[in-house]
Amino acid sequence: MATPAGAIDDAALLQAAEAALRQAYAKYSDFRVGAALLTSSGRVFHGCNVEIISFPVGRCAERNAIAAAVLGEGPTMRIARLVVAAEFRGGIAACSPCGACRQAIVEFGADATVLYRDAGAALSDLIDPTGSWPLMVGRRRCDRTKPYCRRVRRP
Repeated sequence: MATPAGAIDDAALLQAAEAALRQAYAKYSDFRVGAALLTSSGRVFHGCNVEIISFPVGRCAERNAIAAAVLGEGPTMRIARLVVAAEFRGGIAACSPCGACRQAIVEFGADATVLYRDAGAALSDLIDPTGSWPLMVGRRRCDRTKPYCRRVRRP
């Protein structure tokens, strides 16, 4: 799903991500995730998580938003900003993109700004203070003392 651009700021992207999470198919965990991404051309695309009883077959909101953006703009689409929002049983949940989503984000926007709503409802930047992506590429291990590397407990 796409919406026209106009003046898109982080608050508008968060609102779009929150609207997307309400459409999530989270029948098994009740963990709903929505993503809204702004492309370099100024269009906004949305995605929500879709769970399937066979867990690995489901799709994350971020990759669904990316797929919608590629469908809407073609293979040259580039991500400028992406915002992720999550809820568990109606309450705000912190949820940064998983490793597979991070790889997809880098594929379409290595310099994109990625924000996620933390448990305090504030937007947190996924990029660490050194300006590098916290990706687990090759043998590099994630530093569990960093907030972006902590596991979010899902039921």
